[in-house]
Amino acid sequence: MKTVIILGDGMSDHPVKALDGKTPLMVAKKPHIDRIACEGACGLFKSIPDGMPNGSAVANLSVLGYDPRVCFSGRGTLEAASMGVELGAEDVAMRCNLLCIDDDGRIKNHSAGHISTEESHQLIADLDRELGGGSGDRPAKFHPGVSFRHVLSLPGGWASAEFDCAPPHDHVGEREVDLQPTAKSEGAAETVERLIQLQRDARELLENHPVNVIRRELGKDPANAMWVWSPGKRPTMQTFNDLYGKTGAVISAVDLVQGLGIYAGLEKIIVPGATGLYDTNYEGKAQAALDALERHDFVYVHVEATDEAGHERNLDLKIRCIEYLDDRITRTILDGIEARGYEARVAVLPDHPTPVETGAHASDPVPVAVMGVGIAPDGVDRYDEDAVIRGSLGLLEGDRFLRMALGE
Repeated sequence: MKTVIILGDGMSDHPVKALDGKTPLMVAKKPHIDRIACEGACGLFKSIPDGMPNGSAVANLSVLGYDPRVCFSGRGTLEAASMGVELGAEDVAMRCNLLCIDDDGRIKNHSAGHISTEESHQLIADLDRELGGGSGDRPAKFHPGVSFRHVLSLPGGWASAEFDCAPPHDHVGEREVDLQPTAKSEGAAETVERLIQLQRDARELLENHPVNVIRRELGKDPANAMWVWSPGKRPTMQTFNDLYGKTGAVISAVDLVQGLGIYAGLEKIIVPGATGLYDTNYEGKAQAALDALERHDFVYVHVEATDEAGHERNLDLKIRCIEYLDDRITRTILDGIEARGYEARVAVLPDHPTPVETGAHASDPVPVAVMGVGIAPDGVDRYDEDAVIRGSLGLLEGDRFLRMALGE
């Protein structure tokens, strides 16, 4: 049997005042996602275990059937894997955003206005040349990623990952000075001191960088700050095949999910034109998923667009991205599975909510629907946060969702 999971990152939400208490999922036109709910079984999935960070790294680990309490070791390490960055056992890696700080010293946005990859690579190269390398015996290395998403590693075993730092997308509008990294242990003090100095030096370098001069002239937000968060060391994970006896592939535009796939031993599929935004290549992702089913048992299709719309607090865009996910990915995958005669199960869910009224991740259980071989309809007539509560699956935790989607 084949399994496809279609994941709309941050797709679920809280009741929205502008929608008279409804959510984007409740008002979006999504007949094909609704079909999965109508013809399948529905419920809720607790993707963020108690006490864990309510972000995509933890949530996607849970969706893929891993216990993040055991194998989560920071988002940066996962993204490093996708970028081909080799980490030593004692190296520390963390996510490194390029973002925009306004004139009042507050985070304007977490993405520097969704800076282009070409522009950001110029900035990261200059940051690495001017600020990276050694600082006495405290080396640092900047690694370029996609758009605003990059990685900073601290190689050589000198650094500690025992510090707290704020995910910038959860603190838009807050003051930069109130959100500096803080040590959780005495041994992390040196690491925190180095990182705070790097962020200060980066502000000076980036403020009048030629890339930002041009961006300001064009009326765009400058990438005038470097921000680190989600530190960790290289995780130890069993492969997906070892855990579940199935081969698989991951399709995503973001390094985080690609890195998870690499550590899980899944094939990483790069789709041309996949951006992580509303303009991503939806059709290309759907076709890549169908092609991957010819050689794999399992395909994980991750779409970032709904999450970014939530962070931007853009209600209309979030609704539109849900509709794109429905018409341009879900419809194509369902039709393709039927045309090819696969015995399959198809599941749809978000990893976590990203409510448009806050622009920050939330940890509520997410709505899930699964249809296909051996699944009897449970009477739910649509897919949204309220409707699935009436379904037969109840509240799923741990690996129960993944095992059910695989037919175990």
